[in-house]
Amino acid sequence: MKILVVGGGGREHAIAAALARNSATTVFSVMGKRNPGIDGIAGDVLLAKETDVPRIVAYARENRMDFAFIGPEAPLEAGIVDALEAEGIPCVGPVKSAARIETDKAFCRDMMERYAIEGSPKYRVFHSTPEAVDFIQGYEGDLVVKPIGLTGGKGVRIMGEQVDRDGAIEYIRSLKGEAVLEERLVGEEFTLQAFVDGTHLVPMPLVQDHKRAFEGDLGPNTGGMGSYSMPDHMLPFVTKSDYRKAIEIMKAAVAAMERTGPPYKGILYGQFMNTATGPRVIEFNARFGDPEAMNVLSLLTSDLSEIVYHIAEGTLLPSHVSFDTQATVCKYLVPEGYPASPHAGDVITIGPHRDALLYYANVERKGGDLVTQTSRTLAFVGIGATLEQAEQAAERAASEVGGPVRYRRDIGTQELLDRRIAHMKELR
Repeated sequence: MKILVVGGGGREHAIAAALARNSATTVFSVMGKRNPGIDGIAGDVLLAKETDVPRIVAYARENRMDFAFIGPEAPLEAGIVDALEAEGIPCVGPVKSAARIETDKAFCRDMMERYAIEGSPKYRVFHSTPEAVDFIQGYEGDLVVKPIGLTGGKGVRIMGEQVDRDGAIEYIRSLKGEAVLEERLVGEEFTLQAFVDGTHLVPMPLVQDHKRAFEGDLGPNTGGMGSYSMPDHMLPFVTKSDYRKAIEIMKAAVAAMERTGPPYKGILYGQFMNTATGPRVIEFNARFGDPEAMNVLSLLTSDLSEIVYHIAEGTLLPSHVSFDTQATVCKYLVPEGYPASPHAGDVITIGPHRDALLYYANVERKGGDLVTQTSRTLAFVGIGATLEQAEQAAERAASEVGGPVRYRRDIGTQELLDRRIAHMKELR
Protein backbone atom coordinates (compact mmCIF):
# COMPACT_ATOMS: atom_id res chain seq x y z
CA MET A 1 0.00 0.00 0.00
CA LYS A 2 1.34 3.45 -0.96
CA ILE A 3 0.18 6.41 1.13
CA LEU A 4 1.12 10.00 0.41
CA VAL A 5 1.49 12.25 3.46
CA VAL A 6 1.12 15.94 2.64
CA GLY A 7 2.89 18.27 5.07
CA GLY A 8 6.28 18.54 6.73
CA GLY A 9 5.77 19.42 10.39
CA GLY A 10 5.75 17.54 13.68
CA ARG A 11 2.16 16.46 13.09
CA GLU A 12 3.05 14.93 9.73
CA HIS A 13 6.13 13.22 11.19
CA ALA A 14 3.80 11.56 13.71
CA ILE A 15 1.39 10.54 10.92
CA ALA A 16 4.20 9.11 8.79
CA ALA A 17 5.68 7.23 11.76
CA ALA A 18 2.31 5.70 12.64
CA LEU A 19 1.70 4.60 9.03
CA ALA A 20 5.19 3.13 8.76
CA ARG A 21 4.53 0.71 11.64
CA ASN A 22 2.78 -1.41 9.00
CA SER A 23 5.63 -3.02 7.05
CA ALA A 24 3.33 -3.39 4.03
CA THR A 25 2.84 0.39 3.81
CA THR A 26 5.22 2.62 1.87
CA VAL A 27 5.03 6.25 2.91
CA PHE A 28 5.56 8.97 0.32
CA SER A 29 5.88 12.62 1.30
CA VAL A 30 5.21 16.10 -0.05
CA MET A 31 6.64 18.93 2.05
CA GLY A 32 7.92 22.44 1.59
CA LYS A 33 11.16 21.84 3.47
CA ARG A 34 12.88 18.54 4.14
CA ASN A 35 11.84 17.25 7.57
CA PRO A 36 14.67 15.00 8.83
CA GLY A 37 12.24 12.65 10.57
CA ILE A 38 9.92 12.16 7.61
CA ASP A 39 12.92 11.94 5.30
CA GLY A 40 14.11 8.87 7.19
CA ILE A 41 10.70 7.18 6.85
CA ALA A 42 9.50 8.02 3.35
CA GLY A 43 10.25 5.88 0.34
CA ASP A 44 10.30 9.05 -1.75
CA VAL A 45 9.95 12.79 -1.12
CA LEU A 46 8.70 15.66 -3.28
CA LEU A 47 9.84 19.08 -2.10
CA ALA A 48 7.02 21.41 -3.11
CA LYS A 49 4.59 23.90 -1.66
CA GLU A 50 1.84 21.99 0.09
CA THR A 51 -0.73 24.14 -1.74
CA ASP A 52 0.73 23.41 -5.20
CA VAL A 53 -2.19 21.16 -6.03
CA PRO A 54 -1.39 20.41 -9.73
CA ARG A 55 2.18 19.38 -8.90
CA ILE A 56 1.12 17.20 -5.98
CA VAL A 57 -1.61 15.51 -8.01
CA ALA A 58 0.84 14.79 -10.84
CA TYR A 59 3.31 13.31 -8.35
CA ALA A 60 0.61 11.15 -6.75
CA ARG A 61 -0.60 9.94 -10.13
CA GLU A 62 2.91 9.16 -11.42
CA ASN A 63 3.74 7.17 -8.28
CA ARG A 64 0.34 5.41 -8.24
CA MET A 65 -0.67 6.37 -4.73
CA ASP A 66 -3.37 4.25 -3.13
CA PHE A 67 -4.32 6.92 -0.57
CA ALA A 68 -3.31 10.38 0.64
CA PHE A 69 -3.28 11.73 4.19
CA ILE A 70 -3.50 15.53 4.37
CA GLY A 71 -1.77 17.06 7.39
CA PRO A 72 -2.20 20.88 7.36
CA GLU A 73 -5.27 23.00 6.72
CA ALA A 74 -3.89 25.17 3.87
CA PRO A 75 -3.91 22.40 1.23
CA LEU A 76 -7.45 21.46 2.28
CA GLU A 77 -8.55 25.03 1.61
CA ALA A 78 -6.72 24.87 -1.73
CA GLY A 79 -8.87 21.91 -2.78
CA ILE A 80 -6.22 19.20 -2.75
CA VAL A 81 -8.68 16.48 -1.73
CA ASP A 82 -11.08 17.36 -4.54
CA ALA A 83 -8.23 17.15 -7.07
CA LEU A 84 -6.72 13.91 -5.74
CA GLU A 85 -10.07 12.14 -5.51
CA ALA A 86 -10.87 13.22 -9.07
CA GLU A 87 -7.82 11.12 -9.99
CA GLY A 88 -9.15 8.16 -8.03
CA ILE A 89 -6.93 8.65 -4.98
CA PRO A 90 -9.00 8.57 -1.75
CA CYS A 91 -7.92 10.94 1.00
CA VAL A 92 -7.95 11.29 4.75
CA GLY A 93 -9.15 14.87 4.72
CA PRO A 94 -12.37 16.61 3.69
CA VAL A 95 -13.08 18.15 0.30
CA LYS A 96 -12.80 21.94 0.07
CA SER A 97 -16.48 22.62 0.75
CA ALA A 98 -16.46 20.42 3.87
CA ALA A 99 -13.14 21.86 5.08
CA ARG A 100 -14.99 25.16 5.52
CA ILE A 101 -15.86 23.91 9.00
CA GLU A 102 -12.34 25.17 9.78
CA THR A 103 -11.41 27.52 6.95
CA ASP A 104 -14.53 29.69 7.24
CA LYS A 105 -15.49 30.50 10.83
CA ALA A 106 -18.69 32.23 9.71
CA PHE A 107 -19.77 29.08 7.84
CA CYS A 108 -19.13 26.97 10.94
CA ARG A 109 -21.13 29.17 13.31
CA ASP A 110 -24.00 29.57 10.83
CA MET A 111 -24.11 25.79 10.29
CA MET A 112 -24.31 25.18 14.03
CA GLU A 113 -27.16 27.68 14.30
CA ARG A 114 -29.03 26.35 11.26
CA TYR A 115 -29.00 22.77 12.54
CA ALA A 116 -29.43 23.67 16.23
CA ILE A 117 -26.10 22.11 17.20
CA GLU A 118 -25.41 22.73 20.87
CA GLY A 119 -22.28 24.38 22.18
CA SER A 120 -22.01 27.54 20.09
CA PRO A 121 -21.36 30.83 21.89
CA LYS A 122 -23.37 33.94 21.06
CA TYR A 123 -21.84 35.42 17.92
CA ARG A 124 -22.19 37.93 15.11
CA VAL A 125 -20.65 37.72 11.64
CA PHE A 126 -19.43 40.95 10.05
CA HIS A 127 -18.28 41.86 6.55
CA SER A 128 -18.20 45.62 7.16
CA THR A 129 -15.68 47.57 9.24
CA PRO A 130 -18.11 50.34 10.34
CA GLU A 131 -20.74 47.81 11.48
CA ALA A 132 -18.17 45.75 13.39
CA VAL A 133 -16.71 48.86 15.03
CA ASP A 134 -20.17 50.04 16.10
CA PHE A 135 -20.85 46.63 17.65
CA ILE A 136 -17.56 46.66 19.58
CA GLN A 137 -18.13 50.20 20.84
CA GLY A 138 -21.52 49.21 22.25
CA TYR A 139 -20.51 45.82 23.67
CA GLU A 140 -20.28 45.33 27.42
CA GLY A 141 -17.88 42.69 28.68
CA ASP A 142 -15.11 40.61 27.11
CA LEU A 143 -15.34 39.86 23.42
CA VAL A 144 -13.47 37.44 21.15
CA VAL A 145 -12.44 38.75 17.72
CA LYS A 146 -11.81 36.05 15.10
CA PRO A 147 -10.80 36.49 11.47
CA ILE A 148 -13.18 34.57 9.23
CA GLY A 149 -10.38 32.77 7.40
CA LEU A 150 -7.31 30.75 8.37
CA THR A 151 -4.76 32.23 10.78
CA GLY A 152 -2.67 29.23 11.84
CA GLY A 153 -4.20 29.28 15.31
CA LYS A 154 -2.78 32.71 16.10
CA GLY A 155 -5.39 35.18 14.84
CA VAL A 156 -7.75 35.41 17.81
CA ARG A 157 -7.79 38.56 19.95
CA ILE A 158 -9.64 38.80 23.26
CA MET A 159 -10.97 42.25 24.16
CA GLY A 160 -10.58 42.54 27.89
CA GLU A 161 -7.49 40.36 28.15
CA GLN A 162 -5.10 40.73 25.21
CA VAL A 163 -6.31 44.07 23.87
CA ASP A 164 -8.49 46.95 25.07
CA ARG A 165 -11.50 48.27 23.15
CA ASP A 166 -9.34 50.54 20.98
CA GLY A 167 -7.02 47.63 20.24
CA ALA A 168 -9.95 45.46 19.20
CA ILE A 169 -11.20 48.18 16.87
CA GLU A 170 -7.74 48.57 15.35
CA TYR A 171 -7.59 44.81 14.80
CA ILE A 172 -11.03 44.81 13.12
CA ARG A 173 -9.83 47.52 10.77
CA SER A 174 -6.77 45.43 9.87
CA LEU A 175 -9.18 42.60 8.99
CA LYS A 176 -11.24 44.98 6.81
CA GLY A 177 -14.27 44.07 8.89
CA GLU A 178 -14.18 40.40 7.89
CA ALA A 179 -14.62 38.88 11.33
CA VAL A 180 -16.70 36.81 13.70
CA LEU A 181 -17.29 38.46 17.08
CA GLU A 182 -18.17 36.10 19.91
CA GLU A 183 -18.85 36.14 23.62
CA ARG A 184 -15.79 35.10 25.57
CA LEU A 185 -16.04 31.59 26.99
CA VAL A 186 -14.56 31.03 30.44
CA GLY A 187 -13.38 27.61 31.57
CA GLU A 188 -10.79 24.99 30.69
CA GLU A 189 -9.96 24.03 27.12
CA PHE A 190 -9.73 20.48 25.87
CA THR A 191 -9.26 18.85 22.48
CA LEU A 192 -11.36 15.97 21.19
CA GLN A 193 -10.16 14.50 17.89
CA ALA A 194 -11.94 11.79 15.93
CA PHE A 195 -11.60 9.67 12.83
CA VAL A 196 -14.61 10.22 10.53
CA ASP A 197 -15.63 8.17 7.48
CA GLY A 198 -18.52 10.37 6.38
CA THR A 199 -21.05 8.82 8.73
CA HIS A 200 -19.24 7.11 11.60
CA LEU A 201 -17.15 8.98 14.16
CA VAL A 202 -14.57 7.22 16.35
CA PRO A 203 -13.06 9.43 19.08
CA MET A 204 -9.46 9.55 20.27
CA PRO A 205 -8.09 10.28 23.77
CA LEU A 206 -8.74 13.75 25.14
CA VAL A 207 -5.76 16.12 25.05
CA GLN A 208 -5.09 19.55 26.50
CA ASP A 209 -2.90 21.88 24.43
CA HIS A 210 -0.99 24.90 25.77
CA LYS A 211 -1.07 27.84 23.35
CA ARG A 212 0.65 30.49 25.46
CA ALA A 213 4.32 31.04 24.69
CA PHE A 214 5.68 31.10 28.23
CA GLU A 215 5.40 29.17 31.47
CA GLY A 216 2.43 29.93 33.66
CA ASP A 217 0.25 30.41 30.55
CA LEU A 218 1.78 33.82 29.88
CA GLY A 219 2.59 35.58 26.64
CA PRO A 220 1.05 35.53 23.17
CA ASN A 221 -0.68 32.59 21.56
CA THR A 222 1.42 30.20 19.49
CA GLY A 223 0.71 27.18 17.33
CA GLY A 224 1.02 25.15 20.55
CA MET A 225 3.90 24.75 23.01
CA GLY A 226 2.97 21.25 24.13
CA SER A 227 0.17 19.03 25.33
CA TYR A 228 -0.68 16.09 27.55
CA SER A 229 -3.15 13.22 27.85
CA MET A 230 -4.08 10.96 30.76
CA PRO A 231 -3.91 7.15 31.10
CA ASP A 232 -7.71 6.79 31.09
CA HIS A 233 -7.96 8.95 27.94
CA MET A 234 -10.03 11.50 29.88
CA LEU A 235 -9.06 14.73 31.66
CA PRO A 236 -9.70 15.26 35.40
CA PHE A 237 -11.71 18.45 34.83
CA VAL A 238 -13.96 16.86 32.18
CA THR A 239 -16.79 14.74 33.57
CA LYS A 240 -18.28 11.76 31.75
CA SER A 241 -21.34 13.89 31.09
CA ASP A 242 -19.14 16.65 29.59
CA TYR A 243 -17.42 14.06 27.42
CA ARG A 244 -20.69 12.56 26.17
CA LYS A 245 -21.99 16.02 25.32
CA ALA A 246 -18.82 16.85 23.36
CA ILE A 247 -19.12 13.59 21.42
CA GLU A 248 -22.76 14.36 20.59
CA ILE A 249 -21.81 17.84 19.37
CA MET A 250 -19.15 16.32 17.10
CA LYS A 251 -21.60 13.73 15.76
CA ALA A 252 -24.19 16.43 15.11
CA ALA A 253 -21.62 18.43 13.16
CA VAL A 254 -20.77 15.41 11.00
CA ALA A 255 -24.47 14.75 10.35
CA ALA A 256 -25.00 18.41 9.43
CA MET A 257 -22.06 18.31 7.03
CA GLU A 258 -23.53 15.24 5.36
CA ARG A 259 -26.81 17.11 4.83
CA THR A 260 -25.18 20.24 3.45
CA GLY A 261 -22.89 18.61 0.90
CA PRO A 262 -20.34 15.82 0.42
CA PRO A 263 -19.87 13.64 3.52
CA TYR A 264 -17.10 14.74 5.87
CA LYS A 265 -14.16 12.31 5.75
CA GLY A 266 -10.90 12.57 7.61
CA ILE A 267 -9.99 13.95 11.02
CA LEU A 268 -12.41 16.18 12.90
CA TYR A 269 -10.84 18.19 15.70
CA GLY A 270 -13.12 19.77 18.26
CA GLN A 271 -11.58 22.51 20.37
CA PHE A 272 -13.87 22.85 23.39
CA MET A 273 -14.07 25.14 26.37
CA ASN A 274 -15.44 23.32 29.38
CA THR A 275 -17.55 25.98 31.07
CA ALA A 276 -19.71 26.08 34.21
CA THR A 277 -22.59 24.74 32.12
CA GLY A 278 -20.67 22.18 30.06
CA PRO A 279 -18.60 22.07 26.87
CA ARG A 280 -18.87 24.86 24.31
CA VAL A 281 -17.24 24.90 20.87
CA ILE A 282 -14.31 27.26 20.45
CA GLU A 283 -13.74 25.96 16.93
CA PHE A 284 -13.63 22.90 14.72
CA ASN A 285 -10.55 21.98 12.72
CA ALA A 286 -10.50 19.76 9.65
CA ARG A 287 -7.27 17.93 10.49
CA PHE A 288 -5.13 16.69 13.35
CA GLY A 289 -3.91 19.22 15.87
CA ASP A 290 -0.23 20.00 16.17
CA PRO A 291 0.93 19.03 18.82
CA GLU A 292 -2.12 16.91 19.77
CA ALA A 293 -1.52 14.46 16.90
CA MET A 294 1.76 13.48 18.53
CA ASN A 295 0.02 12.54 21.79
CA VAL A 296 -2.67 10.33 20.31
CA LEU A 297 -0.69 8.75 17.46
CA SER A 298 2.08 7.81 19.89
CA LEU A 299 -0.54 5.77 21.77
CA LEU A 300 -2.26 4.25 18.72
CA THR A 301 -2.02 0.45 18.91
CA SER A 302 -4.17 -0.32 15.87
CA ASP A 303 -3.02 -0.07 12.26
CA LEU A 304 -3.32 3.49 10.93
CA SER A 305 -3.12 2.18 7.35
CA GLU A 306 -6.19 0.04 8.03
CA ILE A 307 -7.98 3.06 9.50
CA VAL A 308 -7.15 5.02 6.33
CA TYR A 309 -8.71 2.24 4.24
CA HIS A 310 -11.91 2.16 6.32
CA ILE A 311 -12.25 5.96 6.25
CA ALA A 312 -12.01 5.85 2.46
CA GLU A 313 -14.52 3.01 2.20
CA GLY A 314 -16.96 4.47 4.73
CA THR A 315 -16.74 1.34 6.87
CA LEU A 316 -14.98 2.62 10.00
CA LEU A 317 -15.96 0.96 13.28
CA PRO A 318 -14.79 1.53 16.88
CA SER A 319 -13.20 -1.94 16.76
CA HIS A 320 -10.75 -0.65 14.13
CA VAL A 321 -9.28 1.93 16.54
CA SER A 322 -7.44 1.25 19.80
CA PHE A 323 -5.02 3.18 22.01
CA ASP A 324 -2.61 2.21 24.76
CA THR A 325 -3.84 3.12 28.25
CA GLN A 326 -0.92 5.33 29.20
CA ALA A 327 -0.29 9.03 29.74
CA THR A 328 1.58 11.24 27.29
CA VAL A 329 3.34 14.58 27.60
CA CYS A 330 4.53 16.51 24.54
CA LYS A 331 7.03 19.36 24.92
CA TYR A 332 7.83 21.52 21.91
CA LEU A 333 11.22 23.22 21.60
CA VAL A 334 11.18 26.55 19.80
CA PRO A 335 13.91 28.88 18.48
CA GLU A 336 15.17 31.84 20.42
CA GLY A 337 12.80 34.81 20.09
CA TYR A 338 9.76 32.68 19.23
CA PRO A 339 6.99 33.64 18.52
CA ALA A 340 7.50 37.40 18.04
CA SER A 341 10.95 37.38 16.41
CA PRO A 342 12.24 33.81 16.03
CA HIS A 343 15.91 33.46 15.13
CA ALA A 344 16.73 30.99 12.37
CA GLY A 345 20.01 29.35 11.41
CA ASP A 346 21.22 28.26 14.84
CA VAL A 347 22.81 24.83 15.29
CA ILE A 348 21.25 22.58 17.93
CA THR A 349 22.30 19.21 19.31
CA ILE A 350 20.04 16.41 20.53
CA GLY A 351 21.08 14.46 23.58
CA PRO A 352 19.86 11.10 24.93
CA HIS A 353 16.13 10.53 24.58
CA ARG A 354 15.61 6.79 24.92
CA ASP A 355 12.56 7.29 27.13
CA ALA A 356 10.83 9.74 24.77
CA LEU A 357 9.73 9.80 21.15
CA LEU A 358 11.27 12.50 18.97
CA TYR A 359 9.25 14.28 16.29
CA TYR A 360 10.97 16.79 14.02
CA ALA A 361 9.12 19.93 12.95
CA ASN A 362 10.58 23.16 11.50
CA VAL A 363 14.25 22.19 11.47
CA GLU A 364 16.67 21.41 8.67
CA ARG A 365 19.74 19.24 8.42
CA LYS A 366 22.69 21.06 6.88
CA GLY A 367 25.70 18.86 6.52
CA GLY A 368 25.86 17.02 9.80
CA ASP A 369 24.10 19.74 11.77
CA LEU A 370 20.49 20.36 12.76
CA VAL A 371 19.62 24.01 12.16
CA THR A 372 16.62 25.96 13.49
CA GLN A 373 14.10 27.69 11.23
CA THR A 374 11.50 30.32 12.18
CA SER A 375 8.79 28.11 13.68
CA ARG A 376 8.60 25.32 16.26
CA THR A 377 11.71 23.15 16.03
CA LEU A 378 11.04 19.66 17.38
CA ALA A 379 9.06 17.89 20.05
CA PHE A 380 9.53 15.08 22.53
CA VAL A 381 6.68 12.88 23.68
CA GLY A 382 7.09 11.05 26.96
CA ILE A 383 4.86 8.04 27.63
CA GLY A 384 4.23 6.54 31.05
CA ALA A 385 1.83 4.70 33.29
CA THR A 386 1.22 8.02 35.07
CA LEU A 387 1.29 11.64 33.99
CA GLU A 388 4.32 12.18 36.24
CA GLN A 389 6.28 9.42 34.50
CA ALA A 390 5.37 10.76 31.06
CA GLU A 391 6.32 14.32 32.05
CA GLN A 392 9.66 13.23 33.46
CA ALA A 393 10.51 11.33 30.27
CA ALA A 394 9.69 14.33 28.07
CA GLU A 395 11.52 16.70 30.42
CA ARG A 396 14.70 14.60 30.48
CA ALA A 397 14.83 14.51 26.69
CA ALA A 398 14.04 18.21 26.21
CA SER A 399 16.61 19.31 28.80
CA GLU A 400 19.38 17.51 26.89
CA VAL A 401 18.97 19.60 23.73
CA GLY A 402 21.81 22.06 23.26
CA GLY A 403 21.63 25.40 21.47
CA PRO A 404 19.48 28.57 21.52
CA VAL A 405 16.09 26.91 21.92
CA ARG A 406 13.61 26.89 24.78
CA TYR A 407 10.51 25.03 25.91
CA ARG A 408 7.84 25.19 28.59
CA ARG A 409 9.00 23.11 31.52
CA ASP A 410 5.61 23.33 33.23
CA ILE A 411 3.63 21.37 30.63
CA GLY A 412 2.45 18.06 32.04
CA THR A 413 3.38 18.89 35.63
CA GLN A 414 1.05 18.11 38.51
CA GLU A 415 1.19 21.72 39.66
CA LEU A 416 -0.21 23.00 36.37
CA LEU A 417 -2.84 20.25 36.26
CA ASP A 418 -3.93 21.06 39.83
CA ARG A 419 -4.52 24.67 38.77
CA ARG A 420 -6.75 23.46 35.92
CA ILE A 421 -8.76 21.28 38.30
CA ALA A 422 -9.09 24.06 40.89
CA HIS A 423 -10.24 26.51 38.22
CA MET A 424 -12.98 24.14 37.08
CA LYS A 425 -14.12 23.60 40.66
CA GLU A 426 -14.37 27.36 41.16
CA LEU A 427 -16.59 27.67 38.10
CA ARG A 428 -18.88 24.85 39.17
